[in-house]
Amino acid sequence: MSLENIEHIVLVLSGKGGVGKSSITTQLALALSLQGRSVGVLDIDLTGPSIPRFFGIEDAKVKQAPGGWVPVSVHDAQPAGPSSDNGQAPRSGNDLGSLRCMSLGFLLGNRGDAVVWRGPKKTAMVRQFLSDVQWGALDYLLIDTPPGTSDEHISLVETLLKQTSPGQVAGAVVVTTPQAISIADVKKELNFCKKTGVTVLGVVENMAGFVCPSCAECTNVFSKGGGEVMATEFSVPFLGSVPIDPMFVMLIEEGKRPVYPKGTVVNGKNMEENETATNGNQEHDRDEGRLVEKYTSCSLHPIFDGIVRQLVTRLEG
Repeated sequence: MSLENIEHIVLVLSGKGGVGKSSITTQLALALSLQGRSVGVLDIDLTGPSIPRFFGIEDAKVKQAPGGWVPVSVHDAQPAGPSSDNGQAPRSGNDLGSLRCMSLGFLLGNRGDAVVWRGPKKTAMVRQFLSDVQWGALDYLLIDTPPGTSDEHISLVETLLKQTSPGQVAGAVVVTTPQAISIADVKKELNFCKKTGVTVLGVVENMAGFVCPSCAECTNVFSKGGGEVMATEFSVPFLGSVPIDPMFVMLIEEGKRPVYPKGTVVNGKNMEENETATNGNQEHDRDEGRLVEKYTSCSLHPIFDGIVRQLVTRLEG
């Protein structure tokens, strides 16, 4: 019953650990919200629940309600003005869609607590997350998964197939990094999707470059292009390459709005309007505002805006 009013369920998968699934999930959620979609994020990485930290809501607590848990709100919807940037009202009628999260991290005493569980308890927890969280009406539910193709993944797919209507599970976004050793492991995830009948919506190549915070260069420190080659090999869409941006890390860890040296260009987008602050008032402004508002100043936002538009076009026609 908790999933019945969700239009599209999207899994974020990878057969490799450390490729940045939680980072990708976070930015997909922010980009969808900025396009007026209501979004939920479910973190089923039970031994390493990092979604609360990415959204800056680690101290929040999940509330109990009749029938289950109430997810933690990151921000509420903001009604649309007369028109959006392209002259048309967003599909949902909002300039900013609501964003809510659920994670085991909210249920732990502190973030340093270890979750030492065997497979059956993990499986039971995944099923409880899928049945007992009261999401309400959502356009998208993004599910952040642990690496691999084991207990949590099998339980997740089996439960979704039982509890959802046909077409409600839209498919999976598969995350890799450019290195050959990562791609070799991620290919296993693509085979997992094929065996379980999960549609692959596309591949995202993460860590494809490094945005230098000092010299305005974006260097391919881990090479680039391996994810696109893999997508072509498996005949699935390639959604885009995402560089490492230290300013995004600062946004998550310190809550500061990203700023860039003059001349910084990332994926064809000139970030000069975010030239580094030089006085106390501007530095104070970097701390003001909600996460989603600060994210619009990040070099990665235009990249994820494009990725999300590809997904929305495919899923909403």
